[in-house]
Amino acid sequence: MKEAATRWGRLWPWFKPVVTVALALILSGLVGQLTGYPAVAVMSALWAGSVGNVSNFASTLVIFVPLVLMALGIALAFRGGLFNIGAQGQYWLGAIAAAWVGAWGGVWPPGLHLVAVLLAAVAAGGLYALVPGLLKAYRGAHEVITTMMLSYAAVEFGHYLIEKGPMMLPGSIPESPPIAASATLPILVPTTELSAGLFVALAGVGLVAWLIFRTRLGFEIAMLGKNPEATRLAGVSVRYLTVASLVIAGMLAGLAGGLQISGVSHQLFDSFANQYGYTAIVVALLARNNPWGIVPSAFLFAALQSGSGYMQMNANIPAQMAYVIQGIIVFMVAADRLFEWLGKRAQGRVPRRMPPAISREGGV
Repeated sequence: MKEAATRWGRLWPWFKPVVTVALALILSGLVGQLTGYPAVAVMSALWAGSVGNVSNFASTLVIFVPLVLMALGIALAFRGGLFNIGAQGQYWLGAIAAAWVGAWGGVWPPGLHLVAVLLAAVAAGGLYALVPGLLKAYRGAHEVITTMMLSYAAVEFGHYLIEKGPMMLPGSIPESPPIAASATLPILVPTTELSAGLFVALAGVGLVAWLIFRTRLGFEIAMLGKNPEATRLAGVSVRYLTVASLVIAGMLAGLAGGLQISGVSHQLFDSFANQYGYTAIVVALLARNNPWGIVPSAFLFAALQSGSGYMQMNANIPAQMAYVIQGIIVFMVAADRLFEWLGKRAQGRVPRRMPPAISREGGV
């Protein structure tokens, strides 16, 4: 009996996100029933709109790509005890740099223009995250405040560039000039926006997993998140790890913006960002900051977003029902401490009363 409890304790962290999503879907179904929308109809419409056919499945994967990359960066920073709330701004900076370099004319060797666009996006996102990293490391400024404020600044700077600034396309609605054909990613599914950026995102998952689990830097970042004082006493530079964690996170968010420009929109416009950065925070938390867990977590939220429009147009179900489901999932993620207590309770390692402290392990 004791061995079974121990085995369940080891498996529980893997089942916890599944239980979270399952409970959220059940509660969402109850909300739908109470508001006059049958749970079966809501879930069927959501399924059809997200994976029901090739076109809808491709639309889901289009949203999946930036969510994966941004969530990877957020998860990496979280593992180091740093709360990067500015992925949205880093995403915008990457997109701005990609749109600017992508619009350069001239004759480019095959593939070089696209590489230049993506490298510019990565560099822009990383450099923008360098600012809060330095402020945190050398001045003690809290990264939640600095990354959030810089995020707003980046978005407004992007609006300025395409509305009144040098990147505005003359004689049109606020948007930047389209990028050159040599700077675009190939489309994987005809008549859809799904590009080869999908492979870049999946490669990013493997790369970040290798960095976290197989490198000294990944180990030191995790050590920083567990105990900064012990990290300092071990002779590891806390300042370096702080800056490196945020810069890598910014590079991944910038890459997401670059892939969105080169593979999907091909230019910058007002409604470009679509709030991916804030959704990516929940994606990382639901995955418990595990790179492999981010893949199904990002796909779930991408499906909810892509299926919401289909629900409204084809099933006469308000698109807000998808946001209700997202909100309940966020609530269940926030109640993570309850699940942690239940898991330990099953092993007989905690008393019946809930402990008053709230752990920061695995999330905010």
